[in-house]
Amino acid sequence: MITTPFDPFAPGSATVLALVGLRVGGLVLVAPVFSAKMIPVTLRTALVVLLTVLLQPAARAYAHPGAAITLESAFSETLVGFALGLGAAFIVGAAEHAGELIAIQIGLSGAALLDPLTNQQGPALGQFTSLFAVTLMLALNGHLVMIDAMATSMRIMPVGATLDLVGGARAMVAMSGQLFALGLRFAAPVIAVVLIANVALAILGRAAPQLNILTVAFPVQIGVGLMAFAATLPVIAMFMNGWTGTYQSLLTQSLGVLSRVPAVVAR
Repeated sequence: MITTPFDPFAPGSATVLALVGLRVGGLVLVAPVFSAKMIPVTLRTALVVLLTVLLQPAARAYAHPGAAITLESAFSETLVGFALGLGAAFIVGAAEHAGELIAIQIGLSGAALLDPLTNQQGPALGQFTSLFAVTLMLALNGHLVMIDAMATSMRIMPVGATLDLVGGARAMVAMSGQLFALGLRFAAPVIAVVLIANVALAILGRAAPQLNILTVAFPVQIGVGLMAFAATLPVIAMFMNGWTGTYQSLLTQSLGVLSRVPAVVAR
């Protein structure tokens, strides 16, 4: 990657510095770990400033010649940062969605805990799967992968370039469907096992009406569901081990549309 010396007084350097700060700020606002509520605002601000200063020389080397601070350019750079952070946030969100689906199926949706990452209450299993995914992401240097993607974006999407904002926003909204689909794939084995257990209990209740199935069904459903959930965790861990492929696919989907400049139709 081509870089130039950091010189805040060079022509156009201040403009590039401000636009890079907006792009980095968009990443920090939505990316897992970086956007956690437990991290003080001063620390997140310091991280934005540090990454901006470090990435500014590379950004200035590839910056668009007509880069200027306008409302459109500010929104464009922030949207690029959002896209870089949402790719990882959707993967963690899929794991949390899987935990919430499992909690509903086995009857533990009422067991709510405070999520330390978002300061919001949610099912205990959803919080567990979310923290499990974040832990694996940090263990696999996911935070460094996101920073490397930010540095690469300075070359493939120069600062100040014209972007298709409407198309990029639509692509990011469309990506949310993959979050729910991926979460359902994570939870599918547990849902299937719990469904089979419920069918078996229903058949047992019809075959032996004298048995009080209602007193047995609830603990059996929870026990079977938790055992199936424990057996599913290695599958989620295997997926997270290769999460960079999914992350790159999501980035290609969103940034590819975002970088296509809409054609101007002559009247």
